[in-house]
Amino acid sequence: MEFSNLLGTVISMLGQSKFGILTTIDEEGFPHSRWMTPTALGRTNGAIYAVTADNLAKARQVRANPKVAWGFQSRDLGAVACLRGLARLVVDPLLAAEVLESIGPNLGVFWRLSGDPRRLVVLETKVKQISLFNSVTLEHFEAEAGHAV
Repeated sequence: MEFSNLLGTVISMLGQSKFGILTTIDEEGFPHSRWMTPTALGRTNGAIYAVTADNLAKARQVRANPKVAWGFQSRDLGAVACLRGLARLVVDPLLAAEVLESIGPNLGVFWRLSGDPRRLVVLETKVKQISLFNSVTLEHFEAEAGHAV
């Protein structure tokens, strides 16, 4: 299956479930996973977006090591997707407004953790690889940006 088709499937899953798991690597090389509220914008170009505060651990970890992984599942648990990519922190008020418009109602915990809205940054992940497993059909698909695997 082509990368763009797999990405479309994952974006559809994300639209239904509204949540994903982001994994970053800390300074000692250990993985850290946390629930996040990501979105894919209309101009996604193979990217997943979320928000964080510039002083939280995940922001420090992304600055030190931009390699991240995302995990998503379909609402009925019939499909699981794993994405790997490169993340960066983006300070752009227009992009932040667009992301917040998409995911804002689901950010209650974020606002309690981050405290200061002036610390908000967009976490952009350029997806490089997708793996999708369908537990109903037992099909497994993988693709890298630019070609199918």
